[in-house]
Amino acid sequence: MTMDTHKSNRLTLGRRSFLGAAALAAATPILTEAHLAQAAQTTSPTGAAPPSGMALHGQSPNAPPPGAVLINANENPLGPSKAACDAIARVAPLGGRYDRNGETAMLVSVFAAQNGLKEDHIAVYAGSSEPLHYAVLAFTSPSRSFVTADPSYEAGMRAAMTSQAKVVKVPLTAGYAHDVKAMVAADPQAGIIYICNPNNPTGTVTTKQDIAWALDNKPAGSILLVDEAYIHLSDAGDALDLVAAGKDLIVLRTFSKIYGMAGIRCGFAVGRPDLLAKLTPFGQNAMPITGSAAARASLEDPTLVPTRKTLIGDTRRDTLAWLKANNYKVIGDPQTNCFMIDTGRDGKSVIAAMKAQNVYIGRTWPIWPNAVRVSVGTPQEMAAFKTAFKAVMDSKAVAVETHDRGDHRVDLGDYA
Repeated sequence: MTMDTHKSNRLTLGRRSFLGAAALAAATPILTEAHLAQAAQTTSPTGAAPPSGMALHGQSPNAPPPGAVLINANENPLGPSKAACDAIARVAPLGGRYDRNGETAMLVSVFAAQNGLKEDHIAVYAGSSEPLHYAVLAFTSPSRSFVTADPSYEAGMRAAMTSQAKVVKVPLTAGYAHDVKAMVAADPQAGIIYICNPNNPTGTVTTKQDIAWALDNKPAGSILLVDEAYIHLSDAGDALDLVAAGKDLIVLRTFSKIYGMAGIRCGFAVGRPDLLAKLTPFGQNAMPITGSAAARASLEDPTLVPTRKTLIGDTRRDTLAWLKANNYKVIGDPQTNCFMIDTGRDGKSVIAAMKAQNVYIGRTWPIWPNAVRVSVGTPQEMAAFKTAFKAVMDSKAVAVETHDRGDHRVDLGDYA
């Protein structure tokens, strides 16, 4: 066999591998918070999902009416900053060309400099949903499981169904942090241990020390996937220095939360180049220059994060104080822009009753069917929430027994 034949075979195998990865990536839609939030609103209290997967693809036939209070998708009602909007206006006239000015490269440079990272440790995506999905496809398989807290953000579990990986769900600790020791011990063949910090839906924090311990004690060949979508809203220590130290983890960041860019889309996967390279066969489209420019302007605004952290934090604390004063059960000590309430009754019925009051709150999780998640909106929105929630909870309802924290098998219907 000639050298040219060897080269041809390698190229053919490479193309097959790439096409196989692309086919796997396309097997299931990339799940986002928007899909899950909308699905919860289009699912009846009895659990029946809308036909044809309509909610999953964001094509709801029931758009919220004018004046609706939308505190169901962990969005930031403040929207993008003025600096971000100005950046979009600046580059929009250049949108007829590709990224000739290097907006995405400049974004990477700024983020790297601010966080003591090498630029080749950063990959830019349109939000963090894509790299979350691709990481699960890259590092899990029928022989490599996906380990997650319960409850936690569900998108990784849906991706694991595509890779045919076993999903191992580990209950939170008594303090509602990730139980990293139980997660590390859950499966010696784990491919990914997923840690959402602060956690969605509880808003609770796992310590940096626990994350470092998990890295030092995880099964050989596995990685930690640390989702820091909400990190800026809390005092939790981030894990970027662990990336800089060359550890086996990928950190996800998004501009959808504190930066208010959920509809504009920008995010990062941060990790060693060899780890990030495993994501690329599944896809990485070019970033829109508007998203890259808005993200860079947001990073370069020194007042944006502290100002918004204070505003959202004050509103959260006021709402939690009201809930506790009225003897409603808040779960744990939420530190971000969402929290959970144990309603003592079927949570989906509470969601439906709140929707009837024109207040849209978040979803339930199978392990806690009585608990509902609420996003933090503006002070005016949270005032409307208080009025509606009291009216709903004062109404007669059939209480249902709160499920304990037993193990639950993942079912597609749980998150449809």
